[in-house]
Amino acid sequence: MVTSHKPEFTQLLEHFASEDLPHLKGMGRRERRAAETRLRLFRCAIHLFAERGFPNVTVEDITEAADVGKGTFFNYFESKDHVLGVMAEIQLGKVREALERATAGKRSIQSILRRLFERVAEEPGRSPQLARALITSFLASQFVRQHLDRNMCEGRVMAAEIIAIGQKRGEIDPTLKKEQAALLLQQCFMGSLLLWSLRGEPSLQSTVDATFQYFWRAIAAPG
Repeated sequence: MVTSHKPEFTQLLEHFASEDLPHLKGMGRRERRAAETRLRLFRCAIHLFAERGFPNVTVEDITEAADVGKGTFFNYFESKDHVLGVMAEIQLGKVREALERATAGKRSIQSILRRLFERVAEEPGRSPQLARALITSFLASQFVRQHLDRNMCEGRVMAAEIIAIGQKRGEIDPTLKKEQAALLLQQCFMGSLLLWSLRGEPSLQSTVDATFQYFWRAIAAPG
């Protein structure tokens, strides 16, 4: 049962529950209920991965923490590896939201990309242990690696569109290839995540903010 876990686990679930997750927007009530069940399983799973390590967590551990039956778990996921696909959905939703804001044209591309850096750091930035658990699971599971690669590719396409909009507005160097700039964005974030997971200080938000400063200098339009 969830109530049997440590207070910090309860706080973690409450924080997740209060978050505005873009990939849930526009869903009907039935779809949203199913998505929320998947999210609950995901949230419980990542806490356990962080606490015990990915290889040491079973499906039974996850369903007990989420207070659902084992059959319910398999209604949504083929295995514990597939649970981490929800992370990609959350992160892609945040990139899609950034693209929508860029297309709307009400904010600078610099502020949109800065906010994107901050938003994608929210999930793994709960703790260095969680970040390490996620990285370990990416390395340990072929499914997770393939799923992550597909979603990173989709995210790069959207990021490249944001870059292109910035170039048209004169904010980003027009001589840069938008695809390369989008790849650099991902490399900067993933590198920051990996190094932060080893040290844990300062916060991941502070780390990615500092990284963004250098990233923006590298792509900003001259002058």
